[in-house]
Amino acid sequence: MIRAFLAVLLTVLSLCLSPAWSQEPALPDYDRWDRVATQAEQLAASPDTATAQLETIRADIVDWRARFQAAQGVNGEAITRLESQIAALGPAPAEGATEAEDVAARRADLQKQLSELQAPRLAAVEAFSRADALVRQIDSSLGQRAATQMVQQSTSPLIPGNWLIAASETTRLVGGIAENTAQRIAERATWSELRPRLPYVLGYLVTAILLLTLGRQWVETLPRRISARTSAYSRAAVSFAVSLLQIALPMGGIYLLINALTATGIFGPWTRPFLEALPGAGVILFGSSWLARQLFPNQSINYDTLNMGAHDRQRARWLAHAIAVVFAVHYVASRAFLPLSGLIERSSSLQRIPLDFAEGAAVVYNFVLIVLAAALLFKLGNILRRLKPWADKASSAYRHRVLAFAGMLTRPIAIVAVGVTAAGFVNLGNVAVWPWAQTLALLGLLVLLQDFIADVFDMLKRGQEGARDGLAPLLIGFALILLSVPVFMLIWGASINELAEYWVRFRQGVTLGGVRLSPGAVLMFIVVFAIGYSITRGVQGAMRNSVLPKTKLDAGGQNAVVSGIGYVGIVLAAMMAISSAGISLSSLAIVAGALSVGIGFGLQNIVSNFVSGIILLIERPIGVGDWISAGGQQGIVKRISVRSTQVETFDKQQVIVPNSDLISQPVTNWTRQSKTGRIIIPIGVSYGSDTRKVHRILKEIIEDQPLVTIDPAPSVLFRGITVDSLNFEIRAVISDIGSGLGVTSEVYHQIVERFLREGIGMPFTTRDVWKEGDLPQSDDEQETPPTPARAAQPDLPDDGK
Repeated sequence: MIRAFLAVLLTVLSLCLSPAWSQEPALPDYDRWDRVATQAEQLAASPDTATAQLETIRADIVDWRARFQAAQGVNGEAITRLESQIAALGPAPAEGATEAEDVAARRADLQKQLSELQAPRLAAVEAFSRADALVRQIDSSLGQRAATQMVQQSTSPLIPGNWLIAASETTRLVGGIAENTAQRIAERATWSELRPRLPYVLGYLVTAILLLTLGRQWVETLPRRISARTSAYSRAAVSFAVSLLQIALPMGGIYLLINALTATGIFGPWTRPFLEALPGAGVILFGSSWLARQLFPNQSINYDTLNMGAHDRQRARWLAHAIAVVFAVHYVASRAFLPLSGLIERSSSLQRIPLDFAEGAAVVYNFVLIVLAAALLFKLGNILRRLKPWADKASSAYRHRVLAFAGMLTRPIAIVAVGVTAAGFVNLGNVAVWPWAQTLALLGLLVLLQDFIADVFDMLKRGQEGARDGLAPLLIGFALILLSVPVFMLIWGASINELAEYWVRFRQGVTLGGVRLSPGAVLMFIVVFAIGYSITRGVQGAMRNSVLPKTKLDAGGQNAVVSGIGYVGIVLAAMMAISSAGISLSSLAIVAGALSVGIGFGLQNIVSNFVSGIILLIERPIGVGDWISAGGQQGIVKRISVRSTQVETFDKQQVIVPNSDLISQPVTNWTRQSKTGRIIIPIGVSYGSDTRKVHRILKEIIEDQPLVTIDPAPSVLFRGITVDSLNFEIRAVISDIGSGLGVTSEVYHQIVERFLREGIGMPFTTRDVWKEGDLPQSDDEQETPPTPARAAQPDLPDDGK
């Protein structure tokens, strides 16, 4: 399955990265481009050029730049062929040296052809650089204009005269809407005008009312009713998916309502902007309502997303709803009649309302909305900044810290927004309040999506312990955060063109040490290396399970072969991946040289262990299952890797021995060639014992042991006479040295039993014990030393003498 997936991914990658492989790109018209570029440079340098015109010019230049980028790959196959032919002629002669005339002529002819084929590429590279610089110039000009508009100061909303202007403009707006609507109703009030549209109007209107009333009430209780019928491990994921209907169903009602009102034909240029703004306002209202219910629910369905008390949860939910209402009103007003509502210039589609709203009135409207939103955000920030993670849920600590930090920032942002708006910087106030409200909403959405991803994995693994906190949900959640970065940039004023330009820069990649890394090259490297690695693992598995068991190699040799195949396969996969990514191996020579210096100084121990591991796998002085003694440790070899060897002691402890110690220090391998080994059992008897009898008894005992070999036969030696005992020694070779301790123990048991029956005494040591009061004294205190008390002695066996 993995190989099939990688094959499909490689196919898709090839199609995405090289859509024009099947044909050479067409050459651009460079004369026309020169005229377009010259005119664009003049307009971009002029401050009188309108912003809309600059954006149109920019779009045209971006299109030219894409053509030049495609033209850089022209004549690719022919250039590759000529470079191969030139390389086949050998290196060019050094300065002052010559080569054969026919070879020199052929080299010159090929170089000429190569130069002719490379000329279109060089022209495309030069034109691409000019277009890219021109796009940067236009972007810089647009950015300066946006910054100027943002800091533009208008009249203060605190001036009483502006409130009178706002009241007058509001009256004029309401009167104009009422008059225009009444006029259109009078024009279209005849039955002949309404009858064709009446079924559509009534159908849309009734359906919209049902969706916005009964349908919304039904869908709000649907997740809890669905969760009661699902299993514990799937309840959270299913409830979240079903809860999305709380946005979709009311939005369907909004669209039907707009269609019903539009179908009547009674709404003209005064009211049409309001209708066109309703879908966006609906998304704000219903989306925020859904988000508030998910983050701050009355009662959690499966678990609590945030560690909040019931009172704080209820207040936060109410504040989120209130902020959504204010934001929706601002959205409709900014797209219908307010001229001061953001940084982006109003497009022609937003200027259809025939009302030149006065600046003083617009400032007052913006100020009122900003103050309401800032007050609500300030209170919500007070709640969020008190968030603390659960003591027993370490995985939730990050989200609580982020939201608490966001809550701390909310309060000063709200205060600053009100202050700058009161001073007349309305655009700054709008930029501070509304994007920050959207930022808080996006942070909450990311928290919910991360929980949903964990819930999906929990459902797929049927509630297995640790499924929600696994590596896969963590990585997907991290990828989700990365994907949200462009959304944050859009919230804070970045345009689609700016994001597209960032994507172009990202695709071009960066140059590191003469190697250019782009997303396509990195992705190609990962895919090719993954394919090579999977093939290597497949070959290793086939060799380990099918081929090598049929050979005469032992387990250690088979392990060495499999490991060698793995190293060779990984190296080949890496080289193929580097070449497929378009990275020249010669460009990595400098990097390799720098790494060699680092290896020589900082990684020498690791390299030493690695080389020692390779030696162990090739020479195989030890193998898996051997009993060895090394570094003061004895045990059975369990695993040999390239860095260390794992040894299990007889106490069942795992000891990791560096491979360099096994190569540079003496190692005793008890079982490498065979399991046979010699044991030596010393035994002492008391004076007066019959040595010939002792010899015969020990001989009989050792020969009766089943593991003792016949050839060589065991032997009993009389080793010496000491002051305490007569010393004998049993020497025997057993077939399994691993059982040596067991054989020794059994032999001692039988010796004690036979010696007791045969009356052979065992040696003992005599000790003198002095009582505390009987310590020796000086000559002037006592002339005769006291007689020591003898310790109790065991009865000696009767030896017959």
